[in-house]
Amino acid sequence: MHNTAAAYYDIDITYHAIRLEQHELSTLAAHLNDTSFKGANITIPYKQVLMDFVDRLDETASDIGAINTIVKDSYSLAGYNTDSYGFSVPLEPYAEELEEGRAIVFGTGGATKAIIHALDNLGFIEIVLISRNPSTNKGSFDKESVRVEGYDSWTAFGEEAALIVNATPIGMSPKADEAPILEEEMDILSGKLCYDIVYSPLKTRFLSLAEEAGARTIGGLEMLMYQGSRSFELWTGKSFPIKEIRKKLHDAIKT
Repeated sequence: MHNTAAAYYDIDITYHAIRLEQHELSTLAAHLNDTSFKGANITIPYKQVLMDFVDRLDETASDIGAINTIVKDSYSLAGYNTDSYGFSVPLEPYAEELEEGRAIVFGTGGATKAIIHALDNLGFIEIVLISRNPSTNKGSFDKESVRVEGYDSWTAFGEEAALIVNATPIGMSPKADEAPILEEEMDILSGKLCYDIVYSPLKTRFLSLAEEAGARTIGGLEMLMYQGSRSFELWTGKSFPIKEIRKKLHDAIKT
């Protein structure tokens, strides 16, 4: 995405994917302060750890308690979280119908706090997190709007939900044929807006079940693009050429 955007604007930067081992964290600071470094995206398991490597946090990153973007400004490093923005943008056309509604989110992993932040800003009054270990995870989310339930009870909340989100890895390889719900539960998705943050494959099993049930769907490619767009804007002051990047991603990611 970022190399496509850089080429589009003829900006002389190159985006690299770098695998970082735990034992290499102590040497990372030198790389972040190198004169050629402009910024980075951070993925799990370092979104919280690397908060200590930056000089300041933006308000969203502070609220979420995690960063996914570092921006170099002169000799200073700033930490941002663009996941909340990336998740929110595809929901904007539905904002009026979703406001003051209930959302069900499968998963309590790394992306969930950013999703909660986005849903709060969109005006949801209740967010039900579905966890395989609800008793363990209940203490991790202290917002009044959030409750944690088990998979065996999600259907009790499903009928009144406006939005149902898969924020688990279920649906991507090696679990590409699986979904966070059972096939016999799919009728609950009828008339709902269903959102899967998994972006490969483009249409997950969860989204296929949702479409079959008569739900509207949003795939994870949209969140991927818009969180990336916000990061690129922070680094360069320019927005993504969305049309070109969407085509590149569709060509690159298996359906």
